[in-house]
Amino acid sequence: MPVTALKEFLDANGVKYVTMTHSPAYTANEVAASAHVPGKEMAKTVIVRVDDHLAMAVLPASCMISFDQLRNAIGVAHVTLATEAEFRERFPECEVGAMPPFGNLYGLDVYVADELAEDTEIVFNAGSHTEAIRLAYADFDRLVKPLTMTFAREPVRPKPQ
Repeated sequence: MPVTALKEFLDANGVKYVTMTHSPAYTANEVAASAHVPGKEMAKTVIVRVDDHLAMAVLPASCMISFDQLRNAIGVAHVTLATEAEFRERFPECEVGAMPPFGNLYGLDVYVADELAEDTEIVFNAGSHTEAIRLAYADFDRLVKPLTMTFAREPVRPKPQ
């Protein structure tokens, strides 16, 4: 779904949002810095394989996925990172790595880290590496109806020597 289709979807559902254009950024942390957004409010979308199907895991840019926690929370046998080859065709109008967290529009389940659900607003890639959207988390929750659970963890930082 190109950015215009996402905006049309938001408009049709009465959502107030802000579109932000930023210099090219390829990681969620880079987008957060470029858009002047705290990493905990920047939602990164990670495509995962849950047993035999694809799903979206959405978590703060400042965190990493605990695949074990996600697997246990969902109650499945396997959760792994999906390869680009497995999901690229599902998002033909999006740049790889810039998919918006609207899995409902792509036929995917959406799992949201509870840390992200605590925010009043979220910011996410809007299908490209140069545009992001900010909207109220309550609107995101209403439209996507994600399952909220614990699966995000802080990255392990090397100890200073």
